[in-house]
Amino acid sequence: MSEFHLHLVSDSTGETLQSMAKAALVQFEKAEAIEHVWSMTRTLRQLDDILDSITQHPGLVLFTLVNKEMRDVLEKGCRKINAPCVPILDPVMAAVSRFLGQESRGLPGRQHLLDQEYFDRIEALNYTMAHDDGQMPEGLDNADVVLVGVSRTSKTPTSFYLAHRGIKTANVPFVPSCPLPEELFNLKNPLVIGLTTSPERLSQIRKNRLLSLKENQDTNYVDRDSIKEEVIAARKLCTKHGWPVIDVSRRSVEETAAQIITLHNRR
Repeated sequence: MSEFHLHLVSDSTGETLQSMAKAALVQFEKAEAIEHVWSMTRTLRQLDDILDSITQHPGLVLFTLVNKEMRDVLEKGCRKINAPCVPILDPVMAAVSRFLGQESRGLPGRQHLLDQEYFDRIEALNYTMAHDDGQMPEGLDNADVVLVGVSRTSKTPTSFYLAHRGIKTANVPFVPSCPLPEELFNLKNPLVIGLTTSPERLSQIRKNRLLSLKENQDTNYVDRDSIKEEVIAARKLCTKHGWPVIDVSRRSVEETAAQIITLHNRR
């Protein structure tokens, strides 16, 4: 494993930079980045401190700065110390500019203005928090998506990821000994999706969960045969009601959410 310093310089929150850097780094399994994130960089004094840090920890510099003077100072400083400096949005901005036949406005943080999309995300997050893990079933019909699945199938993290994308998401746990809320079977608006996983993986995840809580593992919660019956029963329920099922065994939360968004958009 080879470590290197990665400096991410942004005049906004830095989320775009971090996402693009992460997407690139997963393709290099033997490299590990020591990230230095510099967000809300909007003054030359801030750039002086950043360049001092780059000098002390030489590495790759990725940036999103729309102010020309700020860009020039950063690029000139990096050239002095032979640090590669890459404006990652330039190719995209140039392509859009050519296509539209107009120049960009050059406004930092423009994507984070308090527009309707921002308020939709806040509303979705508030809804999802209130309807996590089967809470407030009487409000399920106000959801965009309702996730149903056995314990430890990533229902909650997937719900909050979707909420961050502006999709109001509720989740309801499938527990063999507990009846599901009647409201779930009378929904008219939401897309109901079942989440499942392999009994083997589920057993291991639950064992690790109990270990972390220092709980007794001699229960049906981790018994392989009991889990298998639980998973089969949950699948039968989804088939009976025509709910699509997603197997999360080999999927990250992001991958599961992407498939849910595709199903939601198609609907």
